[in-house]
Amino acid sequence: MNQFLSRIAGLMIAGSFVLAPIAALADNAPAKTKISSKAKKAVPPESQDPDEIEPDVHEDKNYDYTCELGNSLTMYTHGGSIEHIAMRWKKHLYVMHRVDTTTGAYRFENTKAGFIWIGIPAKGLLLDSRKGQQLANECHSTVPMMADATAVESQPEAPTESGTVTK
Repeated sequence: MNQFLSRIAGLMIAGSFVLAPIAALADNAPAKTKISSKAKKAVPPESQDPDEIEPDVHEDKNYDYTCELGNSLTMYTHGGSIEHIAMRWKKHLYVMHRVDTTTGAYRFENTKAGFIWIGIPAKGLLLDSRKGQQLANECHSTVPMMADATAVESQPEAPTESGTVTK
């Protein structure tokens, strides 16, 4: 019986070493308080995910694409930069970030929504990376965004009066 009690005491001591860190975390955890819905929405833009920010497209250049099966989408570019574009799909605006490719195709992604836009001179393609399916194929525009972007990137460098080269 004495040996039985010593084993139980040993297990209790060992259990306290295992559970002590967990208990300490529970004591240090902040108490959950109820946050109003207004406070939840007032997240400063610095802490928001870049894919969730609503793009301002009022001064952007837009390109309307018509796709097969009656789908359509609009791409918005801001100035001469094509590192970030906005895409309107199914009445929602999404920020798309450029991803470099080895093939020369223009690839833009929004990882939060799971969208991938691939643009080549002949057509555009919208994919859903989560479902692994095409959302829009054979997308064509009267003035392809990729043609304008290529023109901006391929402008010859001109020297200024000070002798520095600018694009």
